[in-house]
Amino acid sequence: MRKVKVLDTTLRDGEQSAGVNLNESEKKEIAKQLVRLGVDAIEAGFPIASPGDFQAVKKIADEVKGATIVGFARATKTDIDSVYEAIKHAEDARIHMFIATSPIHMQYKLRKSPDEVLETAVEMVKYAKRYFQNVQFSAEDAGRSELEFLARFTKAIIDAGVTIVNIPDTVGYMMPNEYGAMFKYLKEKVPNSDRVWFSAHCHDDLGLAVANTLAAIENGADQIEGTINGIGERAGNAALEEVATALYTRKDYFNATTNMQLEQIARSSKLVSKLTGMIVPGNKAIVGANAFAHESGIHQDGILKERLTYEIIRPEVVGFPSNKLVLGKHSGRHAFRERLVALGFTLTDEQVNVAFQKFKELTMKKKEIIDDDLMMIIDEQQLKESKKEEEYQLDYLHIAGDTAVSTAMVRVKLPNGEYKEEAARGDGLIDAVYNAIDRVSELTIHLKDYQIKSVGYGRDAVGSVHIKVEYQGELFSGRGMSTNIVEASAKAYIDAMNRAIHKKGRLDYLNVAQREIG
Repeated sequence: MRKVKVLDTTLRDGEQSAGVNLNESEKKEIAKQLVRLGVDAIEAGFPIASPGDFQAVKKIADEVKGATIVGFARATKTDIDSVYEAIKHAEDARIHMFIATSPIHMQYKLRKSPDEVLETAVEMVKYAKRYFQNVQFSAEDAGRSELEFLARFTKAIIDAGVTIVNIPDTVGYMMPNEYGAMFKYLKEKVPNSDRVWFSAHCHDDLGLAVANTLAAIENGADQIEGTINGIGERAGNAALEEVATALYTRKDYFNATTNMQLEQIARSSKLVSKLTGMIVPGNKAIVGANAFAHESGIHQDGILKERLTYEIIRPEVVGFPSNKLVLGKHSGRHAFRERLVALGFTLTDEQVNVAFQKFKELTMKKKEIIDDDLMMIIDEQQLKESKKEEEYQLDYLHIAGDTAVSTAMVRVKLPNGEYKEEAARGDGLIDAVYNAIDRVSELTIHLKDYQIKSVGYGRDAVGSVHIKVEYQGELFSGRGMSTNIVEASAKAYIDAMNRAIHKKGRLDYLNVAQREIG
């Protein structure tokens, strides 16, 4: 069975989703989970974009082992130098460069002729080879490029030293048969094509990213690229969990597989959703809440008689247990720690002690503690550990309201270490809390999106709030969790506020020219 390599770009292309702002510790946490998931390469980011992005990529390259660490770059010497400085200490390093090859991009964006684009690409590949043995190059907007020029371009960059040629469907324009035929054409027409891997990178503008990726595999793609939950620029990227599970389920058809550990899919999906604030729709394939739910009487009858009647994938395959271990107030430290290990967490004794204390506090509010609650406890703890002293922190909250008016008083620890109290009225309790926080910060922040969901089940379930705010014309996400949804909402608002303040102190790579390969 043919083995297809997997490059995950959740930390680069995925973070380009509007309103997603991951900090350094969150990026490292996702990178470590991607190693557990079994991806072959992690595209850690775009180092030239800002000092913050550079440091995050460098941190991942220095500390995360078990996968190739990839740095993203335009076809310029400064970008290449930045990638080298960021990932030079990685266990295995790769640079991923790009330049546009479609007529519309070359004419209107680059303002270069095809020959000038080809010359630039060759020159920059040769420059990158001074630093890197492994060089990946993307022909941006390959889907709308002229095949004859694309073949000439591919031959030239291979001759210059490229080891992986990426053929992205940058704007999600292609149909599966067209995209697959492009791989077949290049493999047949480019005389030195046997010296490199061909990689597929698809966007989901027409809802065809996964279908196009599978078509590329059918036609000889050696590597696929995508993100967890399919997040990414505009409508998103190919969802890696869908591609990998399709190969597993239909191995008889594709005769291809990946190194991905499918049982880690559920946890990877939950982690990315939690940290990005992008909630997975219930009907999302593989990882949606309803992916293994059967309500129809006919379906239920069939499942009870034989699961294969309506269930082509067992939930256990992708990491969803049929039953969850429930912990309670009588559970001991040993059982608590063993469950954390089973969930994939690696904690120090001190971290376990802190988490266990939070667990015991939660058992006073909830009768049953399930896996989602444990993940919430660790998430809150890691978020607190990653907080910088200069950030705003919620210290106290008091609310009151009736049908006429709602009021809130908050006490917030300021970046300088002092405390400030403010009270405000609002149209509802949460609006009052947000107005009070605005008075504390004296910032002009506008709430753009508010979502709440339960962590677990029952009337005592923990509430998880994800919001998006606008600050100085940009969107920022925030999250907060508590058994009290008003408190969770306040935490989410302050989290978004801190992210906005920190982000404004660095260059946002969304404004870097030619930011996307696809």
